[in-house]
Amino acid sequence: MTESRPRRITTKTVVLAVGGLAVALLLFGPLLAPHAATTPVAPPYAPPSAATPFGTDHLGRDVLSRWLHGGLPLVLTSLAAALTGAVAGAAAGLTAALTRSGWVENAVLRPLDAIAAVPPILVLLLTLIALPSRAGLVLAVTLAAAPLTARVTMAAAAQVAGRAHVEAAVARGENWAWLVGREVLPLIAATVLADAGMRFVSAVHLVAAAGFLGLGVSDSDWGLMIVDALPGAALQPWALAVPVIGVAALAIGANLLSDRVVRTSRGLAG
Repeated sequence: MTESRPRRITTKTVVLAVGGLAVALLLFGPLLAPHAATTPVAPPYAPPSAATPFGTDHLGRDVLSRWLHGGLPLVLTSLAAALTGAVAGAAAGLTAALTRSGWVENAVLRPLDAIAAVPPILVLLLTLIALPSRAGLVLAVTLAAAPLTARVTMAAAAQVAGRAHVEAAVARGENWAWLVGREVLPLIAATVLADAGMRFVSAVHLVAAAGFLGLGVSDSDWGLMIVDALPGAALQPWALAVPVIGVAALAIGANLLSDRVVRTSRGLAG
């Protein structure tokens, strides 16, 4: 008989387990929350207890329940904004790189450069003043993300546009979709994916900042939880620590996932 060797717990297994737990908490958080997000359940700034594991906030609401209710709107809004900004920016960058026309580059990129010159938080405020809604928040984050993505994509695509296989495809009369999807995009996919991961992290920060300013996506927005907890941080530090840790963990997790996807993409390309 052969002895069975104990299975080694690898870093990949730990990362996948922690990531799976985080995704489950985000997706099913509202169902797992022991209390309603806006209902007082104990005195204000109550310490952690069996009923409220992280205590209560300044209105006596359960910190854990608010955190579980606020995660999914934050992630979905950030994801929608990051994807929209990444697609719009990548399309602009590819257009500028493949047309090789100065006036097209100026027409496509100069307006985005003008937006990039404005601080993202100011873009956020101006957009939400004009369109105070979740759609306005997505638009604001998209406007803040697209210019940088366009520049990154154009720089990567410009190195590929002059290669022989692209020139041959142009000579054969291939259409724009073929050039982008078959000749250029597969070679710059790792760069585009890495940039998309960074855009998501930036989107998380901006969406949380909107909540911090009272313009969030829900009554339990993590940014709103942070600003609510600041005055009583000395009395109930968990009310502040929980949303701050949540935002930081989400940003770090997105970066790790982005790095993993990029390494996999490069391996497949190689």
